[in-house]
Amino acid sequence: MADISMPSAPSTGLRGAPEASEASEQYGAFHLEQRGIELIPDSDRSMRPWGLFWLWAGAVWNVEFLFYGALIVSFGLSFGQAVLAIVVGNVFYIFLGIASLPGPAAGTTTFMVSRAPFGRNGNRLPAVFNWITQVGFEILGIVIVVFIVEAMFAHQGVKDLGTGGTALVIALAVLVQFVVPFLGHATIKTVLRYLSFAFIVFFAIMAVLVLPNVKLGSIHQSSSWWLWTTALVLIISVGGLGWTENAADYSRYLPRSTPRSRTFWAAALGPAIPSILLELLGAAAFFVSKDITAQPVTALTGAFAGWFFWPFMVVALFQLFAINSLDMYSSGVTLQAVGVPIKRWGCILIDTVVSGAITALVIFKGNFYTDLSGFVDYIVVWLGPWFGILAVDYLLRRGSYDRHALASRGGGIYWRNGGFNWRALVSLLIGMAGALMWTDAQYYFPAYNSPLSRLTGGGDLSWLVGLVVGAGLYWALSRRSIQREQEAAGLSD
Repeated sequence: MADISMPSAPSTGLRGAPEASEASEQYGAFHLEQRGIELIPDSDRSMRPWGLFWLWAGAVWNVEFLFYGALIVSFGLSFGQAVLAIVVGNVFYIFLGIASLPGPAAGTTTFMVSRAPFGRNGNRLPAVFNWITQVGFEILGIVIVVFIVEAMFAHQGVKDLGTGGTALVIALAVLVQFVVPFLGHATIKTVLRYLSFAFIVFFAIMAVLVLPNVKLGSIHQSSSWWLWTTALVLIISVGGLGWTENAADYSRYLPRSTPRSRTFWAAALGPAIPSILLELLGAAAFFVSKDITAQPVTALTGAFAGWFFWPFMVVALFQLFAINSLDMYSSGVTLQAVGVPIKRWGCILIDTVVSGAITALVIFKGNFYTDLSGFVDYIVVWLGPWFGILAVDYLLRRGSYDRHALASRGGGIYWRNGGFNWRALVSLLIGMAGALMWTDAQYYFPAYNSPLSRLTGGGDLSWLVGLVVGAGLYWALSRRSIQREQEAAGLSD
């Protein structure tokens, strides 16, 4: 392979890009954040690791994670197998901890940092994958919001809102959803922190109401351990691996001097603790309300005492809007990293319209649990190898980036061959091909059952195969070229 890793222009060769701006701006909750993917000056980095911890904790103290715990039991697992999948799967929040490390070092978003391995133009491919993924999670949250509103009306005797009523609920939901991500990072951090306190209290009440009624042996016997891997891939994809593409979007406001260990543990433990607790409670609730997959909100509330219905619904509604704010904020800055020449708030507006339209299709034409399971099963095909490449690149660079080269419109050490690094792109595509060799999506759309999955009776190790193949190949192709890049930019030790 020809050497394509050396820069075609010096790292100072910026072309007047607004992306390179480090101008200060007012940073505070409920002020409109003007900055998108622009570099953040050290003077504006007022966040602390404890704030990052509560940001992620506030996102995950959420009704969505109750559904994930119930969903994996519905696959046919025993409670013991579900517990093991939940505990093992959430260990991989270490991926989120690793993915958060470049934020303080580079002072910019995840898919700006992703230009280091892929190049400015090569990075557009994984950035588009990420935008689709973020919008998918936004749709998931809005669908559950609509289910909650329908359940509220049903509780009052209105069993069917009709097409017009449901469409109105969708429209109102996406309008409300727009507000917090529109305001930006500081508002999201503040809202999530205070909502997490409320949901912790509600979790304790839910546990007291549900656990005494659980009959663990009443539904499923132990299932195939290869089927267990399908549950594991769901937990990992909605958890530690599924959040990696958001990581630096939020850790970038930490001071550059923040110890890496504190960044890592804040990002890893903040979401891991509530994720484990909520998914375990969701799995237990399945055994109290056996029809939980029929209508997720109504069935889940069937596991609680009647008086708890309205408190649970109101808090769950706020939490769903809050977690969607993370996805919508990240999808906005990802669109900017793709190259869409619109301000961050304009990208949020685009995402609002798109997610609302597709939410209507899912609700009127789709199947919630089938669509959800298929979505999380397929996103790891690109996420695994992409994250592996990003992590290897960070390690090979020892966490040092040329910030202005990341934000350059052309030139710099990451420009390489016309803005493409084919080593990274080849590693990503081969990693994705490897992931597809061990994917079990035979019951989803598009239906697909890979050769290795058929051989192992429905096993799914796509996330692991993709990550190992992508990371390993990128390391083999790039370990020397990255050293030369770092030396050329004066970033080597």
